[in-house]
Amino acid sequence: MSAEKQAIVTTKNGKLEGYTQDGLYVFKGVPYAAPPVGSLRWLPPQPPESWSGVRPAKEFDAIAPQNAMPFKAPGMFAFDEQLQDESCLFLNIWTPGLDGARRPVMFWIHGGAFIIGSGTEPFLENGELVRRGDIVLVSINYRMGAYGFMNLKELTGGKIPATGNEGLLDQVAALDWVHDNIAAFGGDPDNITVFGFSAGGMSIGCLLGMPAARGKFHKTINRSGAANTVDTLDSAVKISRGYLKILNVKENDIDSLRKLTTQQLMDAQQELGNRLRETEYRITPFQPVVDGEVIPEWPLEAIRKGSAKNVSVMAGNMLDEMKAMTMMDPATSNMSEEDLLKRLNDLLPLESVPDIVKLYRGILEKRGEKLSPANIMGTLNVALMFRIPTIRLIEAQRDVGAPAYNYLFTYKSPAMGGVLGAMHGVDNPFLFGQLDPNLTGNGPEARSLAVRVQDACVAFARTGDPSCKSAGKWPVYGKDRMTMIFDVNTRVEADPYQEERLAWETNRLTHTRPL
Repeated sequence: MSAEKQAIVTTKNGKLEGYTQDGLYVFKGVPYAAPPVGSLRWLPPQPPESWSGVRPAKEFDAIAPQNAMPFKAPGMFAFDEQLQDESCLFLNIWTPGLDGARRPVMFWIHGGAFIIGSGTEPFLENGELVRRGDIVLVSINYRMGAYGFMNLKELTGGKIPATGNEGLLDQVAALDWVHDNIAAFGGDPDNITVFGFSAGGMSIGCLLGMPAARGKFHKTINRSGAANTVDTLDSAVKISRGYLKILNVKENDIDSLRKLTTQQLMDAQQELGNRLRETEYRITPFQPVVDGEVIPEWPLEAIRKGSAKNVSVMAGNMLDEMKAMTMMDPATSNMSEEDLLKRLNDLLPLESVPDIVKLYRGILEKRGEKLSPANIMGTLNVALMFRIPTIRLIEAQRDVGAPAYNYLFTYKSPAMGGVLGAMHGVDNPFLFGQLDPNLTGNGPEARSLAVRVQDACVAFARTGDPSCKSAGKWPVYGKDRMTMIFDVNTRVEADPYQEERLAWETNRLTHTRPL
């Protein structure tokens, strides 16, 4: 920290004092909503309280309560070791200047399967994206798991009116705070790009279809997450009912629900997750839900009808999203052929399963990879959970006349001898300029790729067009399905991996079951 420059800003709720570091002004632990505790547990976010004097904003504050993941892939952080509390609705800001420059604002929504993560991820800290792009970066916490995505409205007869989308409403509340205050931090409230990874990208897919979020941002960068990861109301109610049974709390016992400790709630969520992993092969017990209120219809359907027709979208995926998760999860890595077929029969129309398995055997054979059931499932799941939903989001925006750009990140991580390929999340260090010798490599090729990724995202945030000098001309997706391939040889291709895309054309799923 440095005392060279005064880092005091007046917001609508009071004065904040941050600090300067490496040419940036940094503000941490800024409350954007009231603490969602006590009678506010499970309710939509409420406005933050004002304060007198100057509030310190020099340290990260508590992150949302969360359990450790059942397995840890390379590059994953140990969020469960950070300070956790139900009072977690804080945001953080990095900015080049406290002036009237009206820089593009990039609003980061973290990933983590809706059960882990925070806006304090280490790769945010070095500030390279902020300095290189002359942008204002905002990161947020939001409620997760049972706190942010559990439907209680139906079970309690409305006494606790939780729709199961309170975590998304937290994100909207943070956007409102940014709109009202970011000009004081050198940002432009009329040029906000929401960008996020995994569950963060999936959250953005929901925001694009949510009435409550309409008009609150101008561009999105959906990274490894589209508009497909939402649950039905019936399924959400069933899961909430099972959760209350684990807690041994009756559905109409509101007082007991509110008296449950954080530890009790987290222990029960861990047990629920264990059960769902065994019965449904999923690690995400709670996720956004089409409740008919906050999310009135499938987000993708709303987007196809033009809910976000004024929003420019850049969206893409990693080539090997699932490899690390497949290898680290024993339930998948040790699966038999029988297990593979059983799981696919649960996920897909029965008549399509034999052809899909045959297709992916052929795909893996062409790539020179193992033809194991685990590898087939992992590669197929990339399409089912990530790439095909991303293409459908892009095409929905294209078809309503909005600028839409697609990318595919194919650069392979050197971790574990390269067996993880272009794995889920390996692009984060490139975007934020935090290269790691083991996870990403940090030689000239990796550094050059990082520059291209950063420049394209900043150009998009600034103008709505990701074309830039380092990455070159990036055309809209259009009818030719033009796609930017990020790799050592960054290039544009028309309709890459067409065979896989065509295989899913007859399977018009509006949503997919969670992992």
